[in-house]
Amino acid sequence: MSPTLIALLYGPDQPGLVARVSGWIFEHGGNILHADQHHDTEAGIFFQRVEWAPAAAPAPAAVAAEFRAFARSLGMNVQVTASTDRPRVALFVSKADHCFHDLVLRWKAGEFAGELVAVISNHADLAGAARGYGLPFHHLPITAETKGAGEARQLALLREIGAELVVLARYMQVLSADFLEAWARPVINIHHSFLPAFAGGRPYHQAHARGVKLIGATAHYATRDLDEGPIINQDVARVTHRHGVDDLVRKGRDLEKTVLAQAVRWHLESRVLIYGHKTVVFD
Repeated sequence: MSPTLIALLYGPDQPGLVARVSGWIFEHGGNILHADQHHDTEAGIFFQRVEWAPAAAPAPAAVAAEFRAFARSLGMNVQVTASTDRPRVALFVSKADHCFHDLVLRWKAGEFAGELVAVISNHADLAGAARGYGLPFHHLPITAETKGAGEARQLALLREIGAELVVLARYMQVLSADFLEAWARPVINIHHSFLPAFAGGRPYHQAHARGVKLIGATAHYATRDLDEGPIINQDVARVTHRHGVDDLVRKGRDLEKTVLAQAVRWHLESRVLIYGHKTVVFD
């Protein structure tokens, strides 16, 4: 099956952008399969995701390069990927295993347009499970005293395996600003609440003590500002006075799995456009 091309673009809104983009694809022998756009009327910004089947020649890579040049001539920021691209994904884990198992099983079922290539952990608890799935497991302990050296080892490993995306599947360490700057690629994190409510330790105990009626989970891109990166996906579950802490933990874990999996899926399918502190998600 021939690859399709997917473009995400944004820039100053102006008349005729949809027509000019679709016209360019038509003039170059392409056939649009999906197109979606959004106008931020307050900021005057145009956002678009367009997927098309390019003509048989030239090669898709050449078409992508030409489209990037065209989009930039319109004053647009643009990224173009091919449907055959399979980004290499590294999972960071600690001891909690629910998001880890969920992501791996979804990958094995063919739900993700990417390849899991490594499991990296500051604990050895999930080594057997990872190897049972046929995934390389790397135990890289990190303490407060060894954080700099530990993160340097992580970065070296990520570069060695050619990783393009890091997913924090309940990895219970804060990535430093130096790590994120040196890595300079996306990192997706799952947070156990609607940010910023009930941040920190024992969130479900905090929620139970406050008698909440909804609990939530948030998947976001990690930035140097802790838990303040652009949000990709969120969801909630309703709770009542009859639910104890164990019930909240169970419901929360279910939310974390589905919210994180959907965020990873959207990212790998080039459906997430980061703009400032926010995202536009073409789902």
